Amino acid sequence: MKLTILVDNNTYIDQYLLGEPALSFYIEDGENKVLFDTGYSDAFIKNAKALGIDLSEITSVALSHGHVDHTGGIPYLAEEFETKNIPMYAHPKAFEEKRMDGVQTGAPLRAEEVEKLFDLRLSADPVQITPNIMFMGQIPQYFDFESRVMTGYVLRDGEFVPDYDIDDTALVYTGKEGLYIITGCSHAGICNIVKYAQKLTGVEKIAGIIGGFHLFKVDDRLENTINYLESLNVSSFNPCHCVSLFARAEMLKRFPISETGTGMTLSVDE
Repeated sequence: MKLTILVDNNTYIDQYLLGEPALSFYIEDGENKVLFDTGYSDAFIKNAKALGIDLSEITSVALSHGHVDHTGGIPYLAEEFETKNIPMYAHPKAFEEKRMDGVQTGAPLRAEEVEKLFDLRLSADPVQITPNIMFMGQIPQYFDFESRVMTGYVLRDGEFVPDYDIDDTALVYTGKEGLYIITGCSHAGICNIVKYAQKLTGVEKIAGIIGGFHLFKVDDRLENTINYLESLNVSSFNPCHCVSLFARAEMLKRFPISETGTGMTLSVDE
């Protein structure tokens, strides 16, 4: 597997790629080319071109959840490329209307609009989307310290109700060295995601983790998360997007993490 970060909050000096408070990964698994999330704008498309990546070759799209910083690029992708026959995997609630403080925070399109542009495949159950990559579906809760946190409001049955991001999911890649966890924001909890990936695959060894963990404060949740992650003895660790400087600093005290940003590539043996 080869993973390239098409857009992230962080960019590297002297590389001259676009960054934005968003996330998009391009994942190659043999002949399969998976686009995981689409960022906030068309920045991921511009960066792909700069990196020599032809997005017309993508064989599927997978979405981590419905927030606009992960789905905002969907209209740009459909406008730039022929996408009608490309499978798009997402949780059934990923395209609901979401708001926070009066601002639209959900996907720019509803499900019925997306299915006109892609081969939309909504599933709360796990789906094997390549020989080695699984779309994990709805994540159960295993750890008390990772209870879901309200992130705004979602429109259901004609009224806005508290949103706990039940649509949040992740990808898991199974390689010869173990599992590689690929997340968007981990609203479901990064430890819950890891535990569920182990259950789904029957593989205990975690070789690497990359993505957002939605950790900002130095608090008990962060401490419990670090304790769990440290116990995994992960050799490749790339927290990005929605992980604050303070949270990363606490992680660095306990185990090595790598600087992560737009344009970074990561190769994992099959």
